[in-house]
Amino acid sequence: MIKSKTMSWAAPILMAASLTACAKMEPAKPAADTSKIADAVKADAQAAVAALNAHDADKAVSHDAPSIIGMFHGAPNLSGPAEDLASTKQQLADPAFHLTISNENVDVASGGDMAIYRASYTATLTDPKTKKPMTELGNWVVQYKPQADGSWKMALSVVADTPAASATAAPAAEKK
Repeated sequence: MIKSKTMSWAAPILMAASLTACAKMEPAKPAADTSKIADAVKADAQAAVAALNAHDADKAVSHDAPSIIGMFHGAPNLSGPAEDLASTKQQLADPAFHLTISNENVDVASGGDMAIYRASYTATLTDPKTKKPMTELGNWVVQYKPQADGSWKMALSVVADTPAASATAAPAAEKK
């Protein structure tokens, strides 16, 4: 009796073990080279800025992923490269336009499936009221995603200007 009870629970366990031993194990995915990805993302952002400074809207927008979403301080979101191209052409029609980036930083997901690029920017553009060049300071945050061809493209771009130093100092003075 004990022998038959042992066989009733031992047989399924032995069968499961033998099936598991026969199952093919998937090879471990190689670890992502996050340093290489960070370098590629930074180089892409710098190339996009160079295209903007050359007033080449088509080349600048070529850094967009097909599903790009653009968010620019106070404007409606842009969806897709066509909307981004129209906006970029309008921006680059300003002969004073020039963009400088600094404090670049890239964080790459450990799986290598996403990267976040962050930078400060200084933009020179024409003030619509005075028609004279003005400077805008701000932050640029870009989500990059890998593409089927191995390149990294901008999937989300957020541009946010920062207030002038005098505007941020005023509320602090009022608190006293």
